[in-house]
Amino acid sequence: MVSDLKDPGLYARGVPYDAFAELRAHDPVHWSDEADGSGFWSITRHADIVAVSRNPGLFSSAHEWGGHRIFNENEVGLTGAGDSAIGIPFISRDPPIHTRYRKFVMPALSPVRLGDIEARIRTRVEALVDAIPLDQPIDIVTLLNAPLPLLTLAELLGISPDMWPKLYDWTNAFVGEDDPDFRQSPEAMQSVLGEFFAFAGELFDARRAEPTHDIASLLANAQIDGVAVPFGDFVGNLILVLVGGNETTRNSLSHSMMRFAEQPDAWNAVREDPSLLVHGVKEMVRHASPVLHMRRTATADTELGGKRIAKGDKVVLWYASGNRDAAAFTDPNTFDLTRGNISHVGFGSGQHVCVGSRLAEMQLRVAFETLAKRVASFTVTAQPVRLRSNFINGLKTLEVALARA
Repeated sequence: MVSDLKDPGLYARGVPYDAFAELRAHDPVHWSDEADGSGFWSITRHADIVAVSRNPGLFSSAHEWGGHRIFNENEVGLTGAGDSAIGIPFISRDPPIHTRYRKFVMPALSPVRLGDIEARIRTRVEALVDAIPLDQPIDIVTLLNAPLPLLTLAELLGISPDMWPKLYDWTNAFVGEDDPDFRQSPEAMQSVLGEFFAFAGELFDARRAEPTHDIASLLANAQIDGVAVPFGDFVGNLILVLVGGNETTRNSLSHSMMRFAEQPDAWNAVREDPSLLVHGVKEMVRHASPVLHMRRTATADTELGGKRIAKGDKVVLWYASGNRDAAAFTDPNTFDLTRGNISHVGFGSGQHVCVGSRLAEMQLRVAFETLAKRVASFTVTAQPVRLRSNFINGLKTLEVALARA
């Protein structure tokens, strides 16, 4: 049994799927101790994760209750760096305010507003793949998996595509609080935050002065009960959009490529019938579980799975466990693109389900459709370097050789 599920070093070695399976079987609502905190409840079954997610009145993700991460963001800031100037993102709000923010963002992601974005994504993928040397080891993260979603985000925010490397550095710093490559020192993080605040300030002022239809304009000009959102909340929501719109797609691409390297028959099936990807992208996200956890806090005494949960207790939803639950998925550890239109929790569940999930799936589908025409196989040529994080199931590097089709 794993003694400290919070330990980021645990996930640097790989997701502890065996430990999660043992918990699901014998202690699915498990009290987890913290070396630096009061402890938390680990929720490991798919059905319980969904039930908690769909009851925000009892299980809150609001900032005042500590937010959506294991650490208390109302004590250490949104990124865990003491960033008190960053306001509250809507992921750290409960309904009805959370719902109002979602309504601000949703129009920018509607089929009508996005128009022919799939064609533009395909053009980007083709250009990125054209630049990849075939039949030799390359880091696919830096050449395809990271730039693709970040270029899409640049379009949605109405900023220059040349910004994608900077967006990459910033998002790595925001979620990499436990990885020394991304949080080298408090001073370095303060420098990153200063740089990001300067960028956000220019964007905020520009979109307030001349609003367009992009997400930045919608967030900058949002109003709650007739009161304009403050700049700090704009910054918090901008970080949320960048992290949410980048990490899930990037890491689902990487983990799926690893699976295709291990299961060449699965890749051959995609090449023969790309329509497998229509629903197969859901299996990619389920199997990857790019977000390892989200946290809630009990707002009243309650009971779950036979355990008494006290008001104020932290409740951590382990998506990586729920997505491997045999009660929800047949042969859950198997990567199987024929599962169909499955209900995984890789994008969350309930009121907080990811607003950009369809766009993420589109990018996965288009990327692998394009690769299927040009790549015969994937071969992992070096041990992948994992992100040291209990939050993001990330690969910092993935060295692969793409065999020419």
